[in-house]
Amino acid sequence: MIRQMVKINEELCNGCGLCATACHEGAIGIIDGKAKILNDEYCDGLGNCLPVCPTDAIKFETREAVPFVDPTKKQPKHEAFEMESQLSNWPIQLKLLPVNAPSFDRADLIISADCCAFTYGNFHNEFIKGKMTIIACPKLDAVDYSDKLSEIFKTNNINSLTVTRMEVPCCGGLEFAVKEAIKKSGKDIPLEVVTISIKGEIRN
Repeated sequence: MIRQMVKINEELCNGCGLCATACHEGAIGIIDGKAKILNDEYCDGLGNCLPVCPTDAIKFETREAVPFVDPTKKQPKHEAFEMESQLSNWPIQLKLLPVNAPSFDRADLIISADCCAFTYGNFHNEFIKGKMTIIACPKLDAVDYSDKLSEIFKTNNINSLTVTRMEVPCCGGLEFAVKEAIKKSGKDIPLEVVTISIKGEIRN
């Protein structure tokens, strides 16, 4: 169908992430330092992102696109069980997050290995609730997390850090990167490390 959509000029975009925060539907993410439309069906075409863009990189366009589907609407309740999501920010992948995202200010951060949320059943309520979430996998991502994390810590006032990792050896890289980033930042940020077993049990 033909409908009004948001168009982002990547040459003008400075990657500040304000548009991603303003988009309540989660249609915008920061990829390789530039804002991008992640999913056409999540863009409502109303343009909440336009007024927050400091470089005027966002405009309207009318084009062919799939119909809008509001991801913020509650899904029909399962007959047996329903658990509310506690996620308060988007994106959550460390590689996609801008260093100066407004949600970092005075945040309690949880930095989690990807597998933790799938392994520990009550992860949202016990770990994500009330925190800004960052996920990463040191085995899959060939990057030094400590560099970007240290920039995040330097740039923002972080209240506290919680690292959740699996008991497997590769997850040690995430814990090490966070500790190194704290050192590089020169700040004294409270840190808690929680290790989860492959059976979904907290080890410490």
